[in-house]
Amino acid sequence: MWSRLLMAASVAWAGWAATSPAQAAERPIVGIVIKTSTNPFFVKMKEGAEAAAARLGMELRSFAGKMDGDTDAQVTAVESLIAAGAKGILITPSDSRAIVPVLEQARAKGILVIALDTPLDPPSAADATFATDNVLAGRLVGEWAAKTLGANARSAKVALLDLNVNQISVDVARDQGFLQGFGVNVADPAVIGDEKDSRIVGHDVTLGNEEGGRRAMENLLQRDPYVSVVYAINEPAAAGAYEALRSIGRDKDVLVVAVDGGCPGVRNVKDGVIAATAMQFPLLMAQMGVEAVLKYATDGTKPKPTDGQDFVNTGVELVTDRPVPGLPSIDTGAALKKCWG
Repeated sequence: MWSRLLMAASVAWAGWAATSPAQAAERPIVGIVIKTSTNPFFVKMKEGAEAAAARLGMELRSFAGKMDGDTDAQVTAVESLIAAGAKGILITPSDSRAIVPVLEQARAKGILVIALDTPLDPPSAADATFATDNVLAGRLVGEWAAKTLGANARSAKVALLDLNVNQISVDVARDQGFLQGFGVNVADPAVIGDEKDSRIVGHDVTLGNEEGGRRAMENLLQRDPYVSVVYAINEPAAAGAYEALRSIGRDKDVLVVAVDGGCPGVRNVKDGVIAATAMQFPLLMAQMGVEAVLKYATDGTKPKPTDGQDFVNTGVELVTDRPVPGLPSIDTGAALKKCWG
């Protein structure tokens, strides 16, 4: 799948990447605005943008929030890029709705806006979105957990560790995808926490970091100490959940699943900290985003979504050393050769 993805991306974007910087009167400015510089996922995304900008002769300006959820810093960053005359802005929004007004200002100035990883709300507030199919990513780990438990899935106690209280699009997509894969009837697919299934112990938020994952897991264990399955928004949160479980001797009998596919997370799968994860490709997202901005700056062409979807799909793979029949996956040996960070 990975080789096919790279080949498809190469074909789709080769003409864009081949544009000579000398053809432009000056180096076009492209901005990347990430959620935080402490999460390795976004660090790798920034590295991908840096490499692509250097290769294509573009000027990259990078910005990050102080923490996940720092929308004010992202608004200031976009305003700075508007003032600088940027040709394009790549952004992973901390709040998919709150950031929209300033991005509308950017688009009114003729700036190409591309959402990376996290769609805007509404998605049409961006000119394009380059992302993982996050519903599929969640569904993969949910289905894996259900198949691994077999008949015991019907009596499981499930804890969900989400991102933050804002219920941004990527958070909702992964959470609801997991529940669907596990066999839970979600009420409104656009809302976290409204399902009525008695197996759900509850939801808590982690801010996508290890300390938040530990704290959220402790909270949910107080609600029900017999949790048997844990879904986490990402691998740092999953690692924190594992530490909370280990502190009470539950680390060997609870399935912990997550989404991201960073190298530390894959190593945690190998070591048994996380049972399964869904791998994304943030480096590719950012590289393709920068190439799209150069193409737009050169001839005004905007990227088109993947057939049948409303975004450019950059791929996802299930990673586990405990494969189940009927669900394609790769083991940690293969995953460590293509992971990031």
